[in-house]
Amino acid sequence: MAKFRVKKAWRLSLIILILMGGTIAGLIWYQEKTGGLNFVRYEEFGIDMPVDYEIHGIDVSKFQKNINWEAVEQMQVENIHISFAFIKATEGITRQDANFKQNWSRAKRAGVVRGAYHFFYATRDPLKQAINFQNIVQLEPGDLPPVLDIEVSNNQPAAVIRSTARVWLEEMEKAYGVKPIIYTNVHFYETYLGDEFDDYPLWVAHYYQKKKPASARNWLFWQHNDGGRVNGINTTVDFNVFRGDSLAFSKLLIPAKKH
Repeated sequence: MAKFRVKKAWRLSLIILILMGGTIAGLIWYQEKTGGLNFVRYEEFGIDMPVDYEIHGIDVSKFQKNINWEAVEQMQVENIHISFAFIKATEGITRQDANFKQNWSRAKRAGVVRGAYHFFYATRDPLKQAINFQNIVQLEPGDLPPVLDIEVSNNQPAAVIRSTARVWLEEMEKAYGVKPIIYTNVHFYETYLGDEFDDYPLWVAHYYQKKKPASARNWLFWQHNDGGRVNGINTTVDFNVFRGDSLAFSKLLIPAKKH
């Protein structure tokens, strides 16, 4: 009887060890799969969210149609709140986003920090592209700096892309008095722009990465997913995070004019 109890206890201990081992193995597998516990799945947003970042935002264009900006601003899931939005303003030398003016005014009224971006073509006159942007975008204190969205080469060599982009960026700095932000993906930046533009703030697109984008240089914004959902928007939307705290974010914004 004593031997039976010993065998029974030994078997029970073995089962517990196996179960514990399975649990530990499961946790190890999960952390390897998710890159740690840095991403949490939120059904409300429909995507995994990088919870190590304090400030979250979206970017929109006419493809998001009519946006209820009050609903966007009021959405809060645990510690995650949509604090900023980059809004498409212009493209090339003549195109202006059909929903820009509506989005621009309504985002501000709802209390969402706003930024405007221009979709750039190296095959078009960069000065005319700068004028197109300036004709529609009036930046105010509290707005984000202007954004150069540069992600297509149109079969142009890197030297042409760099020289035309430089013209647009310099014109923006003259017009608005702040250093513009560059938006692109990791591959495009490394292939066509390189260290010549490392002094510009970078908003980098690299989807479905864990913890951070695989960018060799410093970045300020990370577009981490293109399939999120937010209250007030009936389509999917791009999600972004800011790399820094609220103080660093506030320092980036257009300053109030000195009297």
